[in-house]
Amino acid sequence: MNKELKKMQYIYSAMVLYSAGKAITEDAISAILTAAGVEVDAAKVKALVASLEGVDIESAIANAAVAAPAAAAAAPAAGAAAAPAAAEAKEEEEEAVSEEEAAAGLSALFG
Repeated sequence: MNKELKKMQYIYSAMVLYSAGKAITEDAISAILTAAGVEVDAAKVKALVASLEGVDIESAIANAAVAAPAAAAAAPAAGAAAAPAAAEAKEEEEEAVSEEEAAAGLSALFG
C-alpha cells in the first residue's frame, strides 16, 4: 500500500468517528485502526487529533464537496496543456531506464 493511502487510513478513522457522532480522540482513532488491522503510529494519531482540534468538520466536508466539481471541470483544460510536457517526461524516463538496464547488463558481465 502506498504512503498516501496509509495516511488516509488515519483521516478515514476520524471521519468514521465524526459520522458516528463520537469524539475524535487518540484512543478512539487507535481503536478503529487496530480493529481494521492497521499498525498504529501513535505520533500520527496525536498529530491528527491536534490538527483537527477546533476544525468545523461539517464545513470542511461541504467545502470539499463544492471544490471537487470545480477542480474536475478545470482538469480537462489543464490536461490538454500538459500533454506535451508529459510526452517529454515519458521520453526522459525511457532514456533513464535504458541507461539503468545498460548498467545492469554491464555489472552482470563484469561482476
